Amino acid sequence: MQRRSGYDHDGLGSAGMGVRLPEVARRFLTEQRMLLIGGADAAGALWASALYGPPGFLHAEGEREVIAETVPAAGDPLAGAFIVPSAIGALVLEPAGRRRMRVNGTGQVHGSRLIITADQVFANCPKHITPREVHGEADSGPAAAAGTRLTEEQSRFVARADTFFIATSAAGHGVDVSHRGGAPGFVLARDGRTLSWPEYRGNAMYMTLGNLHVQPRCGLLFVDWTGARPALRLTGRASIDWDPGRVAGHPGAERMIDFVVDRVVETPGPTLTWRSSQ
Repeated sequence: MQRRSGYDHDGLGSAGMGVRLPEVARRFLTEQRMLLIGGADAAGALWASALYGPPGFLHAEGEREVIAETVPAAGDPLAGAFIVPSAIGALVLEPAGRRRMRVNGTGQVHGSRLIITADQVFANCPKHITPREVHGEADSGPAAAAGTRLTEEQSRFVARADTFFIATSAAGHGVDVSHRGGAPGFVLARDGRTLSWPEYRGNAMYMTLGNLHVQPRCGLLFVDWTGARPALRLTGRASIDWDPGRVAGHPGAERMIDFVVDRVVETPGPTLTWRSSQ
């Protein structure tokens, strides 16, 4: 993917990763209120999800372990996914400061805690993150609803989004969760089964696109930053379209991604609200 995208610098592959959590990362964890995670359900479908809590609900133990003092709730497609040690991707995001850190490795639930043992630890640049400040307390809403296609209301919600999260994987290399952002409307909900979005240049690691190149299955998460509606989780398959004609209407985009929906789940969203700080 890097070569095809014209990346000709040294360090092809996933350069710049560590295994241990540096002190700055340990401090960053304790300040956050949201953790994005990705994993596979019992049928092998990939999902992206979110965990919330007060500052301190995330912290490090030892050199490689990240502890979340909460677990995926009932109705979440990833509830039960980490009863035994399983591949997990994690993204710690601070929208207000436009900071993010990824921790990929193995996750396992112990009681009310999710323990992530890191195989990859790395920070990302702040590109395409909409600044937001958090308000309120994290609290769950009503039960989840599921389907096999987007409703008209869900399609409108997706079409207004300026942010979503994507979980991808590659056999033998684990799971990764990444952020995607753009102007409201950058995700095109063409019908109840198909979404498309432009891909902009990021940090040139191509973790997401490299995974999709070898494994089309992925999961998407759309969060309602106002706290007014449930979170929207999708699982399906994505393909990369390199046709330059398709990105002509999206300045700065390098390619398009097409996503076909297999399942849709609305899960309880937190009562937290995130107000734009731009």
